[in-house]
Amino acid sequence: MENLHTLDWAYLHGVPNSSATLKAHTDNFQVAETLSFTPTGEGEHTYLFIEKVGLNTGYVAQCLAKHFGISEVKVGFAGRKDKHARTQQWFSVQSKNISQTQIEQFQLEGTSVLDVTRHAKKLQTGAIKSNQFEILLTDLSPDSELESRLQQVATSGVPNYFGQQRFGMIYDDNTFSNLKLAERLIAGETIKKREKRSLAISALRSWLFNQFVSKRISTPNFLHPQQGDVFNLAGSNSFFVADDIDASIVERVKKRDITLAAPLWGLGDLKSKHLPLEFEKEVVSRYPEIAKTLESLGLKQERRALFLFPQDFEYEINNNALLLRFSLPKGCFATSVIRELVALNALPH
Repeated sequence: MENLHTLDWAYLHGVPNSSATLKAHTDNFQVAETLSFTPTGEGEHTYLFIEKVGLNTGYVAQCLAKHFGISEVKVGFAGRKDKHARTQQWFSVQSKNISQTQIEQFQLEGTSVLDVTRHAKKLQTGAIKSNQFEILLTDLSPDSELESRLQQVATSGVPNYFGQQRFGMIYDDNTFSNLKLAERLIAGETIKKREKRSLAISALRSWLFNQFVSKRISTPNFLHPQQGDVFNLAGSNSFFVADDIDASIVERVKKRDITLAAPLWGLGDLKSKHLPLEFEKEVVSRYPEIAKTLESLGLKQERRALFLFPQDFEYEINNNALLLRFSLPKGCFATSVIRELVALNALPH
């Protein structure tokens, strides 16, 4: 069976020589989400914009349900935010009779309610436009190329890898908890707990996607668009196949209107053609057990952008610290940006 704890994926800008510490303190990693829609201000769902520190999103949702006397299924959130951070995110609570007094009486250590509104529908997973990050990397040991590397990331982006959070907590033997669950799936074991099974499936599919990305960017002839490549339209889930790489395709890639896309494995045929199709077939042929497992779970072939371009990218270097500010689309990982900039002194637990 494939060894899933080897996370030795290629770098777009080469292995960084600078080093730093991530999350030395909770406030060193801050993120705030922006929804993909504007709540109407009316309806039976109360929307709460909550800042949390050192708490899981799921735990906060449980506490909201208990406080308002409703079932957990009536509490919604658009995405899970890191526990080891200061995060701001929306929750929805379904109840027609929630009063301002009840909202003010919600007391949970590590949280504060920043804003309140209403909407007609429950907040659904994935209803995020972007996440804004402010990250302070400490214990910085910069090399002479750090400034140029920061500029490279700002202009050329980074590989759109799924980050370490997707693979779970890291153990002393350098294996990841969710990948251990994924190995059990490959072995044919039934994981009964729904949440653990979901984490295992997600980790497995993400691991294989990262393999596609790593092989692609480490193969010089395939770093740039090829005839038969699949492209993602920026800001959407729409894709198309380019039968020819003409001037218009080159210009659209340059403007980031479109970007190359790699497979999220599942049932169905690959959409790529010509050499990209042969390339992707060759990559997946190395992991037949993983591909078979994902197909057996009923997942369908999908695509995800191969490159990630941080928006509103800013940085400051002060003494032994690097401050980063940028925003990312939903489903993308700040740690994948950081990975191209510095080697981390220690992985977060």
